[in-house]
Amino acid sequence: MTERAIFGAGCFWGVEAEFRKVEGVIEVASGYSGGQTENPTYGDVCSGATGHAEVIEVEYDPSKVSYEELLDLFWKEHDPTQLNRQGPDVGTQYRSVIFFLTPEQETAAYASKEKTQERFKKPIATQIVPASEFYRAEEYHQRYFEKNRLARFFSF
Repeated sequence: MTERAIFGAGCFWGVEAEFRKVEGVIEVASGYSGGQTENPTYGDVCSGATGHAEVIEVEYDPSKVSYEELLDLFWKEHDPTQLNRQGPDVGTQYRSVIFFLTPEQETAAYASKEKTQERFKKPIATQIVPASEFYRAEEYHQRYFEKNRLARFFSF
């Protein structure tokens, strides 16, 4: 039996690529969550008007990788003290957010955030909120770095 997790850590391309490397992760999809518009497009989300964040949806085997291990990778893959930005990417769509799907994920997310805060002087800006609808991003966003090998050398 598999489980799902949804994380927003800035631009989804690099985050997706890193989560794909984890043993026990079965699939990772780039997409949008946390907004009020149904079936948003990339252009809609980039406008900032939909309220969505760029996120990844991770399908994983909890007998091989725990949710807590996925949280550890989430914290390492971005600067969670940045509000609505990562590197040169600025806007609410790049916010740091954990969308929990179960009460257990919520508890684990808050505990992990508290533990991670010890590593930072600035307060962590990451939101922890109930999961909303996940909308898969357009196909050209899926496995972006695999399709565009040079892109990883020029991303921030």
